[in-house]
Amino acid sequence: MAIPGSKSLTNRALVAAGLSRGRSTLTGVLDADDTRAMLAGLEALGVGIVRSRDATTVTVEGVAGNPPVTDARIDARLSGTTARFLAPVLARVPGTSHLDGLPPFRRRPMGPSIAALRSLGLTVIEHGATDHLPITVTGGPVAGGEVEVAGEVSSQFLSGLLLAGPAFPSGLTVRVSTPLVSVPYVEMTVEVLRWFGAELTRPDAATFVVAGGGTRAADVVIEPDASAASYLLAAAAITGGRIRVPGLTAASHQGDAGFAAVLGRMGAEVVVDEHGTEVRGTGSLRGIDVDLGAMSDTAQTLAAVAVFAEGPTRITGIGFIRAKETDRIEAVATELSRLGIDAREERDGLLIHPGRPSPGVVATYDDHRMAMSFALLGLVVPGIAIADPGCVAKTFPSYFEVLEQLRR
Repeated sequence: MAIPGSKSLTNRALVAAGLSRGRSTLTGVLDADDTRAMLAGLEALGVGIVRSRDATTVTVEGVAGNPPVTDARIDARLSGTTARFLAPVLARVPGTSHLDGLPPFRRRPMGPSIAALRSLGLTVIEHGATDHLPITVTGGPVAGGEVEVAGEVSSQFLSGLLLAGPAFPSGLTVRVSTPLVSVPYVEMTVEVLRWFGAELTRPDAATFVVAGGGTRAADVVIEPDASAASYLLAAAAITGGRIRVPGLTAASHQGDAGFAAVLGRMGAEVVVDEHGTEVRGTGSLRGIDVDLGAMSDTAQTLAAVAVFAEGPTRITGIGFIRAKETDRIEAVATELSRLGIDAREERDGLLIHPGRPSPGVVATYDDHRMAMSFALLGLVVPGIAIADPGCVAKTFPSYFEVLEQLRR
């Protein structure tokens, strides 16, 4: 089963290419709402973008760290990576910049990005709630400097600063002031920066030093999205089927690629090699205790699998996902409970007891991952309906068509 390209890699590579010198070509790009928001944001910064007819190949003409605009207006829509990756780039824009998103995103935190911009000497005005979009930024361009960033809400704030780092002539030193969540995503950011020739060192575990002077163009192939693949791998595990995802190999840069191993612990047969990842359902799954802090976007997927396991499943290490598109811990517990499943919120996770879901309509809370994970229940029991199924367009527009292929 072919899976769309990784959103996380796509949006990181787009930013790195947009700030580099020269022309980059990205293939295997994800075409979804989040990546379209990033492409539009980069165009608003003066980056040249040419998309292939199927939108999976993108040619990027970089701005060499100097956006040629004086009044940038960026609409991040519902995309956290767009807002949090492009906010630091506004420090390189002369004149006035505006950054906003759709109303649901205005409820999501932007404080660490705003604080970093201010510490670099820029003036940031919030036009709504404190530490939230929309914002106006003035005072650029700045040459670089040192900033601190909190790490406990999302690693995207740190990744945004690192991606912008080479664009500052004097470079950027970033110190993480609180425990960092989702570390694999930061490791992915560092790897992407190195594809484009960035120089980055870590004098200690909490400090990142990004050299200035810019980066060079690169041609990049985007691997399949491991978060998207998790739903299909889970489908095989709970139905006793088999699925293989080519390109999601043992060398994957994505932390969520580790989800297959979690299914293996539960009793599925798993093969991960240099060609891809394969999961085969065995007809028997067991509940486990698992820390998903390093692959938190798969927590809702695992919650759906846990419903069909023998024995309870406890998911830990994911307290920070309460600040995602919705409070994902509360949403999962609420919707499973409405379907008759014993699911309980815990301080940093969930405890789920298995059972047979009753028919019902699942609320999705403007969260694409709620829709995709709870749809899996309908592969096993009848009567599961998903409210606002169109929200999957954020990262996997063809999800329900792909799921229907599996049903056949």
